Amino acid sequence: MPLPITSRTWLWLFLAALGLAFLLGLGAWGPLESSEARYAEIGREMLTGQDWLHPRLLGIQHFHKPPLTYWLTAAGLGLFGESALGVRVLPVLAVLLQVLLVYGLGLLFFAQDRARALAAAVVYGTLPVVLISALNVTTDAYLATLELAAAYGILRYYHGGGARWLYLFWLGLGLAFLTKGPVGFMLPLMVVIGFYFRQGQARRPFTWHHAVGIGLFLLVGLSWYLYLMAENPAFLRYFLFEHTVERFANAATFNRAKPWWFYLVLAPATSLPWSVALITQAVRTRWAEVPQQWRNVLLFWVVLPLVFFSISKSKLLLYVLPVFPGVALLTVYYLGRLTDGALHRWYVGFLAFWGLLLAALCLVPVLSAVGWALLEAGPLTAGAAAAGIALLVLLLMFWDEIRVAPRLLVGAGLFTVVLLVAAKPLLHQNELAFNGSRPLAEFLQKKQLTNRQILVYNELLPSLAFELGRVPVSLYDGNQSLSRETQFEANDTWQRQLINLQNPQQEPYLGSLLVQRPVLLVKGEMRPERRWMLRYFRQQQKLGKWTVWW
Repeated sequence: MPLPITSRTWLWLFLAALGLAFLLGLGAWGPLESSEARYAEIGREMLTGQDWLHPRLLGIQHFHKPPLTYWLTAAGLGLFGESALGVRVLPVLAVLLQVLLVYGLGLLFFAQDRARALAAAVVYGTLPVVLISALNVTTDAYLATLELAAAYGILRYYHGGGARWLYLFWLGLGLAFLTKGPVGFMLPLMVVIGFYFRQGQARRPFTWHHAVGIGLFLLVGLSWYLYLMAENPAFLRYFLFEHTVERFANAATFNRAKPWWFYLVLAPATSLPWSVALITQAVRTRWAEVPQQWRNVLLFWVVLPLVFFSISKSKLLLYVLPVFPGVALLTVYYLGRLTDGALHRWYVGFLAFWGLLLAALCLVPVLSAVGWALLEAGPLTAGAAAAGIALLVLLLMFWDEIRVAPRLLVGAGLFTVVLLVAAKPLLHQNELAFNGSRPLAEFLQKKQLTNRQILVYNELLPSLAFELGRVPVSLYDGNQSLSRETQFEANDTWQRQLINLQNPQQEPYLGSLLVQRPVLLVKGEMRPERRWMLRYFRQQQKLGKWTVWW
């Protein structure tokens, strides 16, 4: 490395720089629709209502996911305050832990070569998809962390570690199951298969530690499911069919339809520029020259999971987040086979790519000022990007370190830190464009309208509920995102939070709300047959795609 300090010290410096870049301005924008806002509001309602077993979204029970993410969100809000910062701190810490675990996996795969393990950690921590997962609160950052912990635990155990690593495997597996159900098995299962496949590894004997570990998994992973099924037998079909079979086989169930090639394009695109180097070097390297260990990582950590998720009808980018530790390890393996001369060409190309991206960020404020940009941007974004370009140029011109790898890793770290710093103002200035509701809430507070009943027409808007700290009334008029799981409600009080405009029986209650001078939020246009409601309002204000009536 560039200074005579250990690779482990460089790892902690990288984690500190990455963590600071994440945390700086982390609460500058509110939770964004749809996923992040749902988790934020469910966590807020869970913390407020103190019901830790029955998650609620806008006052109605919501069981789309197991509760661990909701518990952690509520914990973050309790520890750091009911704000966007409180929502995002723990996912950021989870991603930093992922980087640390990739370093540990690198030590196992590279035979305790700390320099290559550090390289794998840096590559992973600078992947765009990993940065996205840290700044967009979903189950996936937590799931990837727990799957990585389970994978690391079982590999440490296989490499001669003690029983504590076996317990880490089963505990991580149980918590992953409590985070997202059966999909939590994917990476740990692939790791186990890859360890044994054609490598002649001796089988580990079954001991009482395995039995205790299985019991730990059952206790942690299944307890919540069993409790709810004991409370209501209908949950058995709900969990097994609607949220396992239907989610995999029917994209329309949760509006996650994507083409079969979705991940084949998005996975490389969101791991640039490392994916270009990995794919290029993998194609150039004869398969017979690749050791079986790395063949197995490619097949079982990357290819098979991508095929599995591509077959699934329900697709989102972060569903495949657990494949990227394999991508990072493989990238370091393939680049590590190169001479310094060949690696230097990649180094120059990477710096040019990062410089062009930062230059584009510098231009956004200029284009925005003349009306040519889709996003608004201020001087802070341009200033941070310009500083990043200067640092990359200085790195290229004046660092005379003979080895290329340290310069490449430092360049990647510098670009990532600068990108995170420059992106925060963009998110703050374009909240409405990114489906945030903080500008709406600030407008209502400025006009002193927050004491009135808030009506939201035909949109599920948990981000507004989070910002205001109260649940609005949703007016359903055909938008399927407002189709809620009311079958688990004990009574009909949920109808006070969700009015079906297509149900004449709810018109009297709607009329009683309209005469109380509420606030109505409409995204786009109302249906002509619903515009009669507007006569109850005297003023209106356009905010992005929203119109506020009061």
